[in-house]
Amino acid sequence: EVHLEESGGGLVQPGGSLRLSCAASGFSFGSFDMTWVRQAPGKGPEWVATIAAAGGSTEYADSVKGRFTISADKARNSLYLEMHSLKSEDTAVYHCAIGDRDEVAASDGLYWGQGTQVTVSS
Repeated sequence: EVHLEESGGGLVQPGGSLRLSCAASGFSFGSFDMTWVRQAPGKGPEWVATIAAAGGSTEYADSVKGRFTISADKARNSLYLEMHSLKSEDTAVYHCAIGDRDEVAASDGLYWGQGTQVTVSS
């Protein structure tokens, strides 16, 4: 029933920008905190950002703070991640996920989408 589908990834040069989208269905989108997590080649999952269902407050990993912006459109059941000043170390598969940072870490991918590849390279 629950379905999350990411899009918007691709190849971009260092310093460039991308906007990722996540289309959600099968659950009450507006009732859940939502998170972006990424996984680089040969690395474990890394939390990126979370937006709260109540109030819309946001939290970011130190590595992306000031460069990335998470947002949600509850009317369209969509989650977004705007990425600017991209670096090679941002290269990863980016997943949207249901829940806050701790819930996503504990779920071990249960509530993740399939992901979209972001490659930052010259």
